[in-house]
Amino acid sequence: MTLVMTDGMTIQMGGTTALRRVDFSISKGEIVTVVGPNGSGKSTLMRAIIGAIEPTEGSLTRAPGLRIGYVPQSLHIDPTLPITVRRFLSLPNRKPKAEIEAAMARVAAENLLDKQMFTLSGGQFQRTLLARALLEKPDLLILDEPTTGLDQPGSAAFYRLIEDIRQESGTAVLMVSHELHVVMSASDRVICLNGHVCCHGSPDVVASAPEYRALFGSGTQGALALYRHDHDHDHHQHDRDHDHAEDHAHV
Repeated sequence: MTLVMTDGMTIQMGGTTALRRVDFSISKGEIVTVVGPNGSGKSTLMRAIIGAIEPTEGSLTRAPGLRIGYVPQSLHIDPTLPITVRRFLSLPNRKPKAEIEAAMARVAAENLLDKQMFTLSGGQFQRTLLARALLEKPDLLILDEPTTGLDQPGSAAFYRLIEDIRQESGTAVLMVSHELHVVMSASDRVICLNGHVCCHGSPDVVASAPEYRALFGSGTQGALALYRHDHDHDHHQHDRDHDHAEDHAHV
């Protein structure tokens, strides 16, 4: 089932063409990653899908009743504002206690519920934002640079969590990231943007594409292979064969 589709979508902002004739789609259960240099239109595409920007030309179609959960790149909370994680998850609309606790348990952060938001580490904060998005019971989860500021093990753990959530719930996931070798290994499809779609396909296909290498350099393909090796060995022994097979199924 297709959740979002664009056909020849062009978006102009302030007389500048941010995106030109973009054809894009994401279906139920897919993990799709958008990569591209700064200013390539990644955030513009996300905002259009959410509904914050209307196409100038072409079309954007969402499935009827589509529920979207959004995890922003960053969210500033004034450290002088006393607000617990539990209270934060009830804003702007109060949620049942059981649902809040279940969402935090799902992201392995239930021990944070009574902590003050400003005391959370980067990884804890991102897991809290992810739990907040999951409370919306999304058909589509949009993640905008979700692991900014995390180290590689933290990023890898976060993306494995996203893979698990997709596997369990069938939620589609659309991610934007600069962490090419990390995020691409967790994706079914990759779309490379630079004001338009430069190339798209499985991670291996995109990493080998001349357009991708022109933007990011040929070394990124080696980094992708290196990360896959490390990704497999990060798991406990009984998980390794499963994760190795799952990784290859993604490409």
